[in-house]
Formats: sequence, structure tokens, C-alpha cells
Amino acid sequence: MIEAELKARVHAPEAVMRQLDERTAARVEVYRDTYYDRPDGSLEKGDQELRVRTVHGVDSTRTVLTYKGAAVDEDSGSKPEHETQVADAEEAHAILRGLGHVEVIAFEKRCRNYAFEARGRQMLATLVRVPEIDGTFLEVETLVDEDDVPAALADIRAVLAELGLGPEDLTRELYTDAVRAQRT
Repeated sequence: MIEAELKARVHAPEAVMRQLDERTAARVEVYRDTYYDRPDGSLEKGDQELRVRTVHGVDSTRTVLTYKGAAVDEDSGSKPEHETQVADAEEAHAILRGLGHVEVIAFEKRCRNYAFEARGRQMLATLVRVPEIDGTFLEVETLVDEDDVPAALADIRAVLAELGLGPEDLTRELYTDAVRAQRT
């Protein structure tokens, strides 16, 4: 499946949060993301991602291993995504290191997740703050087959417009790049 996704900088986060709260209840979570690559950096060079994400919620903690392939849509950066929950975060890290992968960056994301249906699609809108980066971001995504990516992105743009976000607010900047820039 392809994760059709758009990310926008949010200039009025309280207003967007109120609108999303009217749609559905939020799931407040803190993500601890650790990205891995091969020692030669070939995953990043190939526009691929390998990540271990530990999600700390109000009532539980879970860890997810994710691989994202190269973008299938250059304008949005939408990518094929393969994800599975793992029972033990430390074992997942140990397996990746044992296979020769190296940690390239780790950071925290503070998220308010909103799952809802719009335009006949299951969508997830996530308000994101990364403590090391200025600003608030909104990610809106849905999982689709590759041939449905353009239509899904149009539906996501419509949801963003309903929330007061337009094309000028969209960004392809990666959190990993922004955090790296802050740390140097």
C-alpha cells in the first residue's frame, strides 16, 4: 500500500486543533523515532526509510518497525509503506544493528492523532510538534493502491482546505533533515 500524505506548516494550531476536535476525539501520543541506514547511506540515497518508532500513549506503549520505499509521487513524497508491530523495542534495535544497520538519527515527536472518514476514505490527521524544530505541522494521510494516489491526494488537499490550509502551507521538509540542521 502507498501512504498518500501531505504535510503542512500550521500557523494557527489552536484553530486547527479545535476543528479536528469537532470531527473526532484525539489520541495524544509521544513518538520516539529512530532511523537506521546501511553504513554507506544507501537507504537515504535511494529515498528509503527504515525506522523503529516507540509510541507512548496515555494507556499503553507500542513499538512499530517501518520500511518506506522510494516516493511514487514526487510532489507529495508519498511512499510505499510496510509496517509491523514488534513486541520488544530493544530487540528490534538489536536486530537491525545485528544486520549491519547503523542509527543515523533519533528524535521525539509530540502528536495529536485524529482518525476519521472523509470523502469515502479512512484518514489520519496528525498535529505534530518536534521539540527541536520551530512550528507546528499537520500531516494528513490515507493508505491507497498506487493508481489511486492522485485522487487520494486531491481528497487530502480538500480536507486541508477545510481546515484553512492551502498550497502555500504545504512542505516536503523532512523532520529528520530539520532536526539534523538544528543539531549542527
